[in-house]
Amino acid sequence: MNYPNRIIKEGETDAALVRAIQNRLQELGLGNLKGTGIFGPKTTSAVKQFQATHRDHRGNPLEMDGKIGSITWEALFGPNTISNSIEAESELLKQAIMVARQQVGTMEEPPGSNKGPMVNAFLESVDCPPGSFWCAAFVYWCFRNAANSLNQQTPVFKTGGCLMHWNNTKGKKITAKEAKAAPDLVKPGQIFIIDHGNGFGHTGLIEKVNGGFISTIEGNSNPSGSSNGIGVFELERKIARISKGFIDYS
Repeated sequence: MNYPNRIIKEGETDAALVRAIQNRLQELGLGNLKGTGIFGPKTTSAVKQFQATHRDHRGNPLEMDGKIGSITWEALFGPNTISNSIEAESELLKQAIMVARQQVGTMEEPPGSNKGPMVNAFLESVDCPPGSFWCAAFVYWCFRNAANSLNQQTPVFKTGGCLMHWNNTKGKKITAKEAKAAPDLVKPGQIFIIDHGNGFGHTGLIEKVNGGFISTIEGNSNPSGSSNGIGVFELERKIARISKGFIDYS
């Protein structure tokens, strides 16, 4: 059985789906559920027990909330029951990913300065001075260069601000809530937006989607996923941890 692309929790009305979950938990020795098909307190408790004793595919503890999202589902039923996306849906998005990949390893000069030959070029593309935060500028630069290679105009809103991009884009928005419930909405080539509050944010380009996780290419980051790092890195994030949402320019 494949993940139904929604969060399954107490009150779920699909009895067959709940029964499959209960039977799997019973196989693992969790709960005395008897395959009732009713997602009540006993099933919630059994799911929490499972989450407390299992990890995601990166080896991180599961969130112990008693709900079954895509990451808990994958841990419960296996990776073959979660959809993966490895290719973007349009030539522009494919080209943007290719351009971004070519910049992986680009570093600030000196580190921590938000400056350097390529960093300055990213910032110049959105009319921002050297020394500015540059994650949004990197995304715009990648799409602009991709569009130029295809002899077309880039549809990406020109800005050095992550939240300014979200607020002014003409692309399709997928909210954080929508993506958490239905990770199939998230695709390679989309742009993620994180809201850190007080007008600050972070952004990057999605390279691949693996169930509840995204592989990303991010500027102004570092190996731990900082929003004001020192270079361009390939990273992995949870879809559920993207606080603002995703922008689709396909």
